[in-house]
Amino acid sequence: MEALELKATVRAQSGTGSAKRLRRKGLIPAVLYGPGAETLSLTVNASDLRTVRKGHEDNLFIKLLIDDAGKQAERTSLIKEIQVEPLTNNVFHADFYAIRMDHKITFDVPLHYVGQPAGIEKGGELQHLRREVRVSCLPSDLPEFISLDIAGLDVGDAILVKDLCLPEGILCVDAEDIALVTITALHAARPEASEETEEASS
Repeated sequence: MEALELKATVRAQSGTGSAKRLRRKGLIPAVLYGPGAETLSLTVNASDLRTVRKGHEDNLFIKLLIDDAGKQAERTSLIKEIQVEPLTNNVFHADFYAIRMDHKITFDVPLHYVGQPAGIEKGGELQHLRREVRVSCLPSDLPEFISLDIAGLDVGDAILVKDLCLPEGILCVDAEDIALVTITALHAARPEASEETEEASS
């Protein structure tokens, strides 16, 4: 997955007053952290952050172009958390998680279900039990989503984690017996219940 570039500047000041002054200038306080990485207090341009996030959901790789008093550095990261003001929906803080492209990391990847199950035509009900799975892989191997063909599912069928066909280099770390999707039979009224109703009415 491609990393999108975002300019950032190391900030020396912290606190509520400093953060408010930054936001009035169109800047967002941010922090970069991660295992084996120095924690850095940063600022990023609010407009630039909105631009790189537009059209993207989870697992967005950001290449931070960091200016530290004239010294330039690059750090690949993931957006860990975006804090948003409830009333205005404006971003007021961002957390970036530093990663290394040569080290595996664990991600939650969305599942995209493809096809119309055969069991639906027989009166079955489709139940999506999981919308994503957790995988371990190198950042460069991370897929945007995993497609799951459910067209062949009949009533009573299910697809488990162990049934997934994953690309090379990607390992699902969820338990193999977890059901992802199933087709269940719709509950019909019990015959004895109908008979009891008829007896009561006679």
